[in-house]
Amino acid sequence: MTNYQAITFFDLDGTLLDGHSKITPEIAAAIQALKDNDILPVIATGRTEMEIKQIMHDAGITSAVTMNGSCISVEGEEIYSVRFSKEECQKMRDHIEEQGHALCFYNRENIWSTHHTETMRKAYSFIHSDVPPIDPSAFQDHPINMLLILSESGDEYYHERFPDMTFYRNSPYSIDTVRKGISKGAGVKRLKETLKLENVPTFGFGDGPNDFALLEACDHKIAMGNAYDELKELATFITKKNTEGGIVHALKHFELI
Repeated sequence: MTNYQAITFFDLDGTLLDGHSKITPEIAAAIQALKDNDILPVIATGRTEMEIKQIMHDAGITSAVTMNGSCISVEGEEIYSVRFSKEECQKMRDHIEEQGHALCFYNRENIWSTHHTETMRKAYSFIHSDVPPIDPSAFQDHPINMLLILSESGDEYYHERFPDMTFYRNSPYSIDTVRKGISKGAGVKRLKETLKLENVPTFGFGDGPNDFALLEACDHKIAMGNAYDELKELATFITKKNTEGGIVHALKHFELI
């Protein structure tokens, strides 16, 4: 294993990606420069690894904390995975139906939806992705790491009824749902412990509500210029917007490239 000098954790939308959810040539070059300097680049996202395969390829990144920390892979090898039980999935589906919302089931390689709604179409359009296929009973035959509630309101309803789960509203249309204690930040700590890299400095880059735990877990907390105000208050460094070269600016500021 490489003698890593540092680890960088990147959120995607609003952070590593441009306004069209793409990796720019400048970002790809910066990631290569990190690797040349023995720095491990890791994507930290609410999405599955399947959803970001093209992004990882374009960026030249082979490690990821996905589904908000529910799965972790390093240089292509899965080192951690936590799952929901069938009973938990069924209970959530029952409540979703009562509320008139929709639900998606996630694992490392696949996504299934209970049914398609206009809110779901808005959610996946928001991240420039296709709406997943319909299979309301996918959890009966497949491992499920994360749930996605498709709703534009009703957050407190789920918070109150599922105290053993953690909810991250990741857009106006959807809520990432994971086990209690699972987060991007927990993923950072677990990755460091598993690889025995506890003393290696970490740099976290983010812009949204589900990046608080990520930045809190990292030694250097970088908020994008387009980040939520509350995240900027937590940050130790505020860089430029993701559409204005913010990642490269911060990497140069910290002399990582």
